[in-house]
Amino acid sequence: MGQSASTSNSSNRVLTPAIVSSSSQSPELPNEATADVDYTEDIPDECLAYIFQFLSTGDRKSCSLVCRRWLLVDGRNRHRLSLHAKVEIFSCIPSLFTRFDSVTKLSLRCDRKSMSLNDDTFVMISVRCQKLERLKIRGCREITDDGMAAFAENCKNLRKLSFGSCAFGTKGINAVLDHCKALEDLSIKRLRGIHDGANTIAPGAAASSLKSICLKELVNGQSFEQLVIGAKNLKTLKIIRCLGDWDKVLQIIGNENNLLIDVHLERIQMSDIGLAAISKWVNMEILHIVKTPECSNFGLVCVAENCKQLRKLHIDGWRTNRIGDEGLIAVAKHCPNLQELVLIGVDATQASLAVIAANCQKLERLALCGTGSIGDQEIACIAAKCVALKKLCIKGCAISDVAIRALAWGCPNLVKIKLKQCRGVSSEVVECLQRQKASLVVNFDAAGSDNEGLDASMSDGVGQESGLEFPEMSGQMVVADVPSNSNGRLALFRAKLGLFAIRNLVACAFRRW
Repeated sequence: MGQSASTSNSSNRVLTPAIVSSSSQSPELPNEATADVDYTEDIPDECLAYIFQFLSTGDRKSCSLVCRRWLLVDGRNRHRLSLHAKVEIFSCIPSLFTRFDSVTKLSLRCDRKSMSLNDDTFVMISVRCQKLERLKIRGCREITDDGMAAFAENCKNLRKLSFGSCAFGTKGINAVLDHCKALEDLSIKRLRGIHDGANTIAPGAAASSLKSICLKELVNGQSFEQLVIGAKNLKTLKIIRCLGDWDKVLQIIGNENNLLIDVHLERIQMSDIGLAAISKWVNMEILHIVKTPECSNFGLVCVAENCKQLRKLHIDGWRTNRIGDEGLIAVAKHCPNLQELVLIGVDATQASLAVIAANCQKLERLALCGTGSIGDQEIACIAAKCVALKKLCIKGCAISDVAIRALAWGCPNLVKIKLKQCRGVSSEVVECLQRQKASLVVNFDAAGSDNEGLDASMSDGVGQESGLEFPEMSGQMVVADVPSNSNGRLALFRAKLGLFAIRNLVACAFRRW
């Protein structure tokens, strides 16, 4: 009844829509079963792979189980792979990389309670994954210098390498730098295999390709001095909680490198000598000076006078009162392109904020945290003169309802404001602010919370590596490709013990912005 004839070849069968009879509400089904009809067989593999890219990890895994073709298409076009790198994964490597033979981004992670994969497994991965361009290793303590050297020989196309909490040392790192000539991004965190500063790490064959170096929580930071100095085309440098005499290193780099754009210096042995050295990087656009108590207004003035392209400036004065109005006024006068300014524990007053508001007409993001000198007058000055301001964070400052009323009539482009631990501000005036500016997003917490510093800490939020999610499944191998954020265990440990409570003052106010 209105049905097309079927053919003997199942691949050419066409499903005819069911017809609803006027005498019955139940549809009439075709004579042949329709379960074998593949509506996607005319879709090219490239288009099918493109569709898979828009699916979540779980949906993509489910789709790979639909049929052999989908399994094959998914495997050949899966470029990112994340593995829970336990020792038991060894037996899964051949079948895993036979299916996923186009992987260019690989993440290996093992928790502290488990034994990680060893050199044999690591080398086997390198043999089957020679197209690898990005590698991330976390907690793989069984990998030695020899394993790292063998891996580098097989994966010479690496462009980005990040590892933390590993046990290999200078020999393994030098092997990577010697064999991976295209390496551009190197991130090293809590490397345990370097026991003294006798063995240095040189840039090797990657000297001309390295563009970004991040060193974090290294006890023997002096071993990496030659690496930083020898990277001639370096554009991003982040040194966070690393021991060593960094004034000397920065002086040498200042005389040889004019390409640096992004610099993050946190809790390292550095003084105004180092700031004067980095002031020679005239193209610098982003600067973070975090908890360096020996730095003062003198060093900041040197930077401001020479680095006139600054767009983002973060200063955590650690309440040492060595950086204040003098340095900030110099920034305001010489850096008109400033778009983001974060001041934590810095004694800024109306004198400097007025100059910043007048000269930095492009300022869009401002954070004032843990500063006793910030009051109603300072906020009123910002409200009246910062016309381009879009996002404002005020935390731990001595302001009252007067400041909030000033914001209600100023800053016409303001879209978001955070008010934390400002006990002089009432909820009633905040409600009035929201009524006055209906589109404004207000995040208000008068008392603040004890754990909030962990969520917004610059020490652990800036420059941190993005982790990968490893859901538990049957067996010892887990495959995923959706990134998520992971906080360092060190920060979590400090938060749980309640240490450094004074540092919980919003160190990175724009983390979620």
